[in-house]
Amino acid sequence: MSAIEQIPMLPGLDTRATTRSHRALTAPAWLWPARTNRWTRWHAGAASLMAGLAVLATLDAWRDIYHLAVKDEEYSHIFLVPVVAICMVWVRRHRFRYCKPSGTALGFIFAVIGWAMTTFGFYSGTQSLWHGGAVLLLVGCMMSVLGKHMLFRFFPAVAVLIFLIPVPGFIRQQIALPLETWTARISQLAFELINIPVKRNANLLSLNNQPVNIVEACNGLRMVFALILIGFAFCFGLPLRNSVRIMILALSPVATIFCNVLRILPTIWIYGYHGKDIGDMFHTYSGWLMLPISFLMLVGVIKVLRWAMIPVMRYTLAS
Repeated sequence: MSAIEQIPMLPGLDTRATTRSHRALTAPAWLWPARTNRWTRWHAGAASLMAGLAVLATLDAWRDIYHLAVKDEEYSHIFLVPVVAICMVWVRRHRFRYCKPSGTALGFIFAVIGWAMTTFGFYSGTQSLWHGGAVLLLVGCMMSVLGKHMLFRFFPAVAVLIFLIPVPGFIRQQIALPLETWTARISQLAFELINIPVKRNANLLSLNNQPVNIVEACNGLRMVFALILIGFAFCFGLPLRNSVRIMILALSPVATIFCNVLRILPTIWIYGYHGKDIGDMFHTYSGWLMLPISFLMLVGVIKVLRWAMIPVMRYTLAS
């Protein structure tokens, strides 16, 4: 006799309710009714289906984003965005138990705005609105199932999706030109400190009568968004204080210039003494090497702040 059957029946107890409870407990798990007070597998499946429909509805925009990321190195950081978003969800995975599928109307509003943006961007030839509307439509369709907690409890994972939108050309130029100028000046100063004569004409450096254009040898914009993504993942992957997060994100341009100089110095030296072919090869593979270097720089910043007894965490991590 089971434990449930051994419970004595009290006077006035509804035997029909007891029978229903017994059947519910002994039924297979896959027949249990889905809980509506928090996310379940059914919500995850429905959200994935809605995301697929959103991508299908704006397939041309997503295909254009993919082609830009593949063909243009300026947009290669787009491939890092899904990785960072997944990491942001993973480090907050314990919040799933507190998320409820409520406030789904907000997702519907986002979806309508996204559809209007991508439609207007397509017919007006505004590429950023065309791509941005497709991303917002994706977020809105998922929120229409998962609700407002998808946005508020996993905001870093949602916010990082903005990097999926290719930056317009005029904005890229406004960012790239100052970075190239500062990289050229600092590189010349660094060579002069080690007694290597380098001539500079604007962004053109010349070593051993071999001209090297900073735009071609080390375009600062090619890594700036990738480094910002690394900084973003570092900031919101740890329980840092908001003030520390703001400081690290504000220092991202400085870290970009430092990494560009760290990359351009050996590149110019290889161009000057070993030829263009070897220099191009080094330039191609050294770019991605800057990502782990920038991550180690951020770890060093945190260690220095903790060494200086400056509180950086919102709570103490177990050692």
